[in-house]
Amino acid sequence: MEAVRDRTVVVTGAGGGIGAALARRFAAGGARVAVNDLDAAKAEATAREIGAVAVPGDASTVVPAAREALGGTVDIFCANAGVGTGGGPEAPDDAWELAWDVNVMAHVRAARALLPEWLERGAGRFVSTVSAAGLLTMVGAAPYSVTKHGAYAFAEWLSLTYRHRGIAVHAICPQGVRTDMLAATGAAGELVLTPTAIEPAAVADALFAAMAEERFLVLPHPEVGEYYTARAGDTERWLSGMNRLQRKLEGAGRPEAVVEPAAGAAAAEEAAR
Repeated sequence: MEAVRDRTVVVTGAGGGIGAALARRFAAGGARVAVNDLDAAKAEATAREIGAVAVPGDASTVVPAAREALGGTVDIFCANAGVGTGGGPEAPDDAWELAWDVNVMAHVRAARALLPEWLERGAGRFVSTVSAAGLLTMVGAAPYSVTKHGAYAFAEWLSLTYRHRGIAVHAICPQGVRTDMLAATGAAGELVLTPTAIEPAAVADALFAAMAEERFLVLPHPEVGEYYTARAGDTERWLSGMNRLQRKLEGAGRPEAVVEPAAGAAAAEEAAR
């Protein structure tokens, strides 16, 4: 907690779910928090609850307003806002463009606005809520999977490029989390994610543990690390297992819009066979 006391923190997508949990945890640690959400009423509700300031609006452009609201500096930025889009190549261009804009470019734009100040003073912390889909993949949701891979790659690039200059980066990669997004996943969520779903507060706990260790990869579901290793070690076996999971989902009913992370316990079991 001492590491965040009196720090200035921005959390995007903090009107509920993981974002609200992160905002609560930072505020409880004594940080001064700016709560961002596209839904102004939700941002204001979270801010009132934790004694923070609400800065509603587009996560892509929030840095100047948040910096002003926090007294001129941002010490920690949590790029948490995201959208989930199901489907494959048949998904319309605007769905792909929205996923790319929110899940990747909002992170790029925030970093672009923050890095000059952080590099000048030799300190800053960028937290990216990616999802296990960024390390693995998500059946039924190509736009989500592709853009979450992009979000992970950007966080990784930031870390390897700037860590020697005082910039800390964390990539949070959970599987199922009990949020409104999980409730919208339909058959895929019921089969893959719900059995091992955790509360949003557990994601915040995992982040704080990683911050204490200055660890890049944040795995609220530790088994994701094992799945990631298995995927890299025997890609053909992994893909065959995931394809079996896809066929099982098709038998249970086509997923509607899969918007949470990928490859939970069921997927891992399939991939190991």
